[in-house]
Amino acid sequence: MMVRILVAAALAAVLLVLSVHALWSQTSGPIKIVVPYAAGGGADILARLLADRISAAHQVTMIIENRAGGGTVIGTEAVARAAPDGNTLLIVTDTIVVVPHLRKLSYDPLTSFEPICNLAATPQVIVVNAASPYRSLADLVAAARSRPGHLTVASPGPGSAAHVTIEMFKRSADVNLTYIPYPGIAPALSALIGDHITSAFSTYAAVAEQLRAGKLRALAAASVARIEGLPDVPAVAELGYKELEADLWYGLYAPAKTSAATLARLVNWFSAAVRLPEIKPKLDAQGLAPIALCGAEFGVYVRQQYDKYARGIRESNIKAE
Repeated sequence: MMVRILVAAALAAVLLVLSVHALWSQTSGPIKIVVPYAAGGGADILARLLADRISAAHQVTMIIENRAGGGTVIGTEAVARAAPDGNTLLIVTDTIVVVPHLRKLSYDPLTSFEPICNLAATPQVIVVNAASPYRSLADLVAAARSRPGHLTVASPGPGSAAHVTIEMFKRSADVNLTYIPYPGIAPALSALIGDHITSAFSTYAAVAEQLRAGKLRALAAASVARIEGLPDVPAVAELGYKELEADLWYGLYAPAKTSAATLARLVNWFSAAVRLPEIKPKLDAQGLAPIALCGAEFGVYVRQQYDKYARGIRESNIKAE
């Protein structure tokens, strides 16, 4: 009798697991990660790397949908409108907390989404042409003060996080550098190598090869700590310019009102995937470092970043163009 009871209990447990799995398969469907950029960029590569690992580990179908346009607004807006069932996610950079201060949008980055994880970040650097006379950030600042408006600094922009950071730096350092926006970092670096501009604010990944080749010189790391690949280049905090700390970070979000259970599952999946040892060399190749700041802590960070850029935009009087 006891054996039959144990067998029946075991069978019931197996059937329950199978039914839950079947229910998940029927109601969940594929998970779509919306990337509001063209294919091939950092967010796209990161999304595909993690989606592959999660699909293999949890037997779920994950689809990457590139919805570029509107300065990330088109794809971001689509996720804000999606059903809060965990089937539609967004991966986007710090642009999500900058654009709302410059444009009227149909979504709010603080209320239209549930923050899942800050997945990874890439440090940024201030660089000059290798033939430049400026060998430190102090050199650049001193020259700009002696010749107000003559020296230039470029970044993707206008209205980007990099642009706002540059303007905050200019105010803090009391220096008049002329800001030059470019549609992307590649043309800005081409202009710098061609000696058409004085300096540029760039992700480390975008300039690592030119730094190794001796075409560019890094003056400072715009990050919390020194960059592993540039141990002799000081971080901006060491130089007294903490407001220049501006790692480019990649956040993952779900639509508002997604259930706590669904969010917890997604946090577990993505935080584990981004920490996998086999992922690290692939992240390194893109200049990315895993962060995995998730849940409520990530929500606090998003709020801090939102407030930081709001202040910078207001104080610098940056307008949408």
